[in-house]
Amino acid sequence: MLRISNLSKHYGDELILADVSFLVSQGERVGLVGPNGSGKTTLLRIIAGLETADKGAVALNPPAATMGYLTQALLFADDETVGDWLSSATAKHSQAWSAMQHCAEAMAATTASTRLEALTQAYAEAEAQFEAAGGYLLEAHLETILAGLDLADTPRDLPVARLSGGQKTRLGLAKLLIRRPRLLLLDEPTNHLDIDALDWLEQWLGSYEGAVLIVSHDRSFLDAVTTRTLALDPVDHTLRDVAGNYTAYLDTLAREAEQQWQAYKDQQDEIGRLQDAARHLRGQAKFRRGGKADTPDKFAKAFFANRSAATIGRAKNIERRIESLLTDDRIDKPGQQWQLKLDFTADDRGPRQVLTLEDVGMGFGDRLLFEHVSLTLTHGERVALIGPNGAGKTTLLRLITGTLQPKAGQVRVGAGVKLGYLAQEQEILAADATPYDTIQAVAETMSQTEIRTFLHAFLFSGDAVFVKNGNLSFGERARLMLARLIAQGCNFLVLDEPVNHLDIPSRERFEQALTNFSGTILAVVHDRTFIRNVATEIWELRDGQVRVRDSEVEIGD
Repeated sequence: MLRISNLSKHYGDELILADVSFLVSQGERVGLVGPNGSGKTTLLRIIAGLETADKGAVALNPPAATMGYLTQALLFADDETVGDWLSSATAKHSQAWSAMQHCAEAMAATTASTRLEALTQAYAEAEAQFEAAGGYLLEAHLETILAGLDLADTPRDLPVARLSGGQKTRLGLAKLLIRRPRLLLLDEPTNHLDIDALDWLEQWLGSYEGAVLIVSHDRSFLDAVTTRTLALDPVDHTLRDVAGNYTAYLDTLAREAEQQWQAYKDQQDEIGRLQDAARHLRGQAKFRRGGKADTPDKFAKAFFANRSAATIGRAKNIERRIESLLTDDRIDKPGQQWQLKLDFTADDRGPRQVLTLEDVGMGFGDRLLFEHVSLTLTHGERVALIGPNGAGKTTLLRLITGTLQPKAGQVRVGAGVKLGYLAQEQEILAADATPYDTIQAVAETMSQTEIRTFLHAFLFSGDAVFVKNGNLSFGERARLMLARLIAQGCNFLVLDEPVNHLDIPSRERFEQALTNFSGTILAVVHDRTFIRNVATEIWELRDGQVRVRDSEVEIGD
């Protein structure tokens, strides 16, 4: 279906991809993983024909096979409506239907046999195109997709410019799925999808007959959908092909790492034993003053000299073996890539009652989001707030942080609670400030060296600490906001989609830090692996009510 042969790509002097080769067969669902900046999006853009490689080839079989590409940066016309966007996906279907109607009307109005024969042929061709574009089931197929992506109630005449970022992503995905190309290239398709939409998309892809190449940081999604994993190495820029989903890939890495460490340890032990043996032999070869080697008997002296020379020869052989183990046969110590290093700290003596919601209700205008919400959070709890997009999760967080006031009821944060808020849209970062300025503003007692050392733990090194926040990537801004929370010394973290733009290694480090955090956490999150690893309780906001669920319950039930 798709064959990539010896693909290489540079941006200036920077190597991005090095001799990448792989094959994706019809019906395969393949995950493409790697840290941010490893070249995943670049590879998809080359396959889609939006960029050119320095060398190598991209081939489809058959060559005319249709391809669909979901990019992270969708482009819409200024005056484009939802209906316009969807119509562009069904244009061939509409054109074929119009041609069928025209031929049918013309056939009804003519009696000439030659004209009738030509119209019949034209009708058959139009009907074939109509069926290829979805036929009579297309409209039902379209409605199913829109419902699954929570777009069914979105007015078709609504300008796309008025949609949220999440709605735009889902609209782009809907257009792609409606077309049903032979090859799907999906770059972060789960961004802005709630758990219901994630479950639906997993089922849809499970029944999809074409080939799929997916870039995603959602580990549960990759496990549910993919059967092969392609991993880009950020160091040597090569690609590795591993059978199985993401968890199988991790298992393979773990086994190999264990084998590499054991081989390294065994070689170090062998080098140590050989060095001891060489030292021992050289010690034996030395002439001891007053020993038998000092005898005037020339035959005895020759005997001891010969024995000494033989011993030194054995020592030299061992030392040559040691040199070989340290050079040609050397097994390098397995390295560890520099990752996000987080260390949340909080006072264990913080207040027991962190948050109380009493009969809280909230809405905007005539629209009621939720009502009669009564909940409590105690010290040390880690709660995941889940629910459909638009249910009011972010609004509830804004009530808790005091940004909004409830229409009904009371929101009380305990005395002594120091709340830190990580907003979904990262709006609390000043665009003209730098990472250095951002930390200095909340940690005035830190010296310049301490601030730079602190930021280095979040992968801001050298001059990167002085880059304007407005020029940072989404992932860099997310890391900076995490650093800001830590510098504030908060004991109650309120997080709105904290892992949305983090790659998998950074998500795993973030999870580890949160589980070690002794304070209280309330996080809106759709990453099911994150929920399973971090949350002690789940609050589900749905249909205007909040239901408390045990974290052990399968998410999506």
